[in-house]
Amino acid sequence: MALTGSSWKRVLSAAQQVRSYSAPADRSIPAAKQKYVPSSGTYPKGFLVGTSHAGVKASNTQHDDIAMIVSEQPCNATAVFTHNLFKAAPVQFSSRLLRDRKSEAVRGVVVNSGCANAVTGQRGLEDARSMASTADACFGDEATTESPSTLVMSTGVIGQRLPMDKIATAIPKAHASLGSEHEDWLRGAEAICTTDTFPKLISRNFTLPSHPDVQYSIAGMTKGAGMIHPNMGTLLGIICTDVKIAPTSMRRLLRYASNKSFNCISIDGDTSTNDTVALLANGAAAPENTTPLEYNDDQRKISPALRTDTRSEDYKAFQTVLGTFMADLAKLVVRDGEGATKFVTIRVQSHADYFLAKSAAESIATSSLVKTALYGKDANWGRILCAIGYAPAVLDRERHIKAQRKEGFSKERGSGHDTKHVRPIDPSQTSVSFVPADGSPELKLLVRGEPENVDEERAKQILDMEDLEILVKLNDDGSQTAVEPDAGFREAVVYTCDFSHEYVTINGDYRT
Repeated sequence: MALTGSSWKRVLSAAQQVRSYSAPADRSIPAAKQKYVPSSGTYPKGFLVGTSHAGVKASNTQHDDIAMIVSEQPCNATAVFTHNLFKAAPVQFSSRLLRDRKSEAVRGVVVNSGCANAVTGQRGLEDARSMASTADACFGDEATTESPSTLVMSTGVIGQRLPMDKIATAIPKAHASLGSEHEDWLRGAEAICTTDTFPKLISRNFTLPSHPDVQYSIAGMTKGAGMIHPNMGTLLGIICTDVKIAPTSMRRLLRYASNKSFNCISIDGDTSTNDTVALLANGAAAPENTTPLEYNDDQRKISPALRTDTRSEDYKAFQTVLGTFMADLAKLVVRDGEGATKFVTIRVQSHADYFLAKSAAESIATSSLVKTALYGKDANWGRILCAIGYAPAVLDRERHIKAQRKEGFSKERGSGHDTKHVRPIDPSQTSVSFVPADGSPELKLLVRGEPENVDEERAKQILDMEDLEILVKLNDDGSQTAVEPDAGFREAVVYTCDFSHEYVTINGDYRT
């Protein structure tokens, strides 16, 4: 039968949807993404990484899909998890493990890709425990059988059971391959990938004020390209450091850094069932008798107005290192968004309130209309204003602020200010601009509620760039000090990407 005109169009359209921004079947790294893959690194003392092939997903016949990241000696650890109601079995298991062990004496993490072990009932929990026990057994510690010491992470298709016979065989092989070289870490980052187009791995050195002659290291790997949105850090991530940290302070440090990094990214507005970001610290580089980094909670019952900052200089220094490090790691996830062609920074400034700014930024980042316009290189800034107008904190400011505070935004983060005098958004004092990545002048689209005569050719040039910033001022009174230098909490930054045809193609056949 001869094809009709409309049939030919559909055939040609399908042929044109080449996956130039998604992971090739052979897992080769696209040329445009190779610049994000490190060729070397400096890794924390006492941590080892190993991988092996289990074939968790039937179509994977050769690539490693099991990874172990472990400390040579039991270490302190913590993690933040998804807020999704249908928490995957590894999330439930690892959360309970950390609670039972009080963040102490943890061996490391075992990860599988290809199957999420999510919504798998009691059998899923048993499989997660089995993965941990199998990993523990590799260290010859039989006592851990009743009290596992290895965290478990899984990623992949939801609603399917793990092939535990394959995994049970593969975990000892991963343990046998443990190493501390850059190639070992890179293989680990590759093994946890699903639709990622490149392995996401960062490492760096730093010092602490009390002993600047000692070099510490921090390294982290993460995976994620779709189903990415705040409410923890929507993906998998493992961060290791050889700093000595008190177990009671691990979670506070990680929550602080997560709120400045993984909770500031969004690809598609979907929060996964498996999100887990773990922080492990073994103190292997710390000099003998070094005091662990610790946050003093003694002032919690004191009036906020009378509290003083009791954090040590070392604690504050590491807090900054961790926050910056995790932000850089999180940005790699956005750069690898499924089908994404652009990395977009959304910066929202507010005279009045950080939560208002954050809600507006997230609303812009999750707007399908904004994201498709960016993909089409269409300077349709009206969609940005529309997204601001229906942001949760804009519609119900007080309830949103209380909800955010309940989730851990503390005065330490810079948000402890009186909300009684928070001003609502005034459309006549709202401005929007595109800020080019090449350092050239910003392109003003809306100035204090009045539309500008936009140079469409200039707008297209900016939207042609891989990196773009959208700048929004919610309380623009015309002054140059809309955001005071010491009032950083009033500026919210969210990182996102565009929506392309390819995003639909990737997710339309994800299971197969």
